[in-house]
Amino acid sequence: MNPLFLAFRDALIPLYGQGEARAVAFLVFEDAFGVSRTDIYVDKVRQFSEDECTRLHNICKQLLAGRPVQQVLGCATFCGRSYKVTPDVLIPRPETEELVAWGIEKMHGLSGCASSVSDKKSSASKQLCVLDAGTGSGCIAISLKLALDEANVTAWDISDAALEVARKNAQQLGARVHFEHHDMLQMPSANDVSQYHLIVSNPPYICQSEAMEMERHVLDFEPHCALFVPDDDPLRFYRALCRLARRLLLPGGWLLVEINRAYAEHTAALMRESGLHEVEIREDAYGNPRMVGGRM
Repeated sequence: MNPLFLAFRDALIPLYGQGEARAVAFLVFEDAFGVSRTDIYVDKVRQFSEDECTRLHNICKQLLAGRPVQQVLGCATFCGRSYKVTPDVLIPRPETEELVAWGIEKMHGLSGCASSVSDKKSSASKQLCVLDAGTGSGCIAISLKLALDEANVTAWDISDAALEVARKNAQQLGARVHFEHHDMLQMPSANDVSQYHLIVSNPPYICQSEAMEMERHVLDFEPHCALFVPDDDPLRFYRALCRLARRLLLPGGWLLVEINRAYAEHTAALMRESGLHEVEIREDAYGNPRMVGGRM
């Protein structure tokens, strides 16, 4: 195996442990320098230039300072695509891909009846309409748009910096998503009417008291406004999303959210109290309650 790779990996082991250090090292060599795993294994890595060695050293310093590898590289993979990430957005997680898959499943189920549902509202709304509330990097909205090409996808965020990142991602990936500066905690205006077949969200849901248990690279480098809720109001964003659902979901439309697993039953109960039915808690690939959904 290539000695330069091994030296880089070994430098990371005290922080990451052997297994994760190896995975991070592969990611850096592949994404930052275009070196394949095969070339690393058979020691056919090209001679790095002085500039490349300097860059590798700087990457190592940032990683050892705790900065997430996705921020160091400026990108993260989500649903098989590369997304630009900055400290202004939450780094996309693999678990959230399951929320996207659930949304696609629900929209495929609605596609055959979208016209009949929408005809009750207006002929202009026969197209499937999706809202991603709290879009961050745009990974959920963009993934849904690319999977549901005919859908009209809107994405909200309260952060202008996050919206700038999301717009760049949409442009880079060729996804026509309509981005809006919007605070999901604010009630929709009286002029807003039911228009969406799907509202999806991965809102802040980690209680402040859980911060001490979190890894440093998350706590120190990702936006707290996208992570935390007060201990005395853990369902703050879910109440707001249920209000949005009552106002903006078309009959038969779905609200799907990622959750704090400690509040799965509470979130499901809140949806039922808000008038949603067919409420379901879904587990992630690790068997943890990860998502809750309900139908208007």
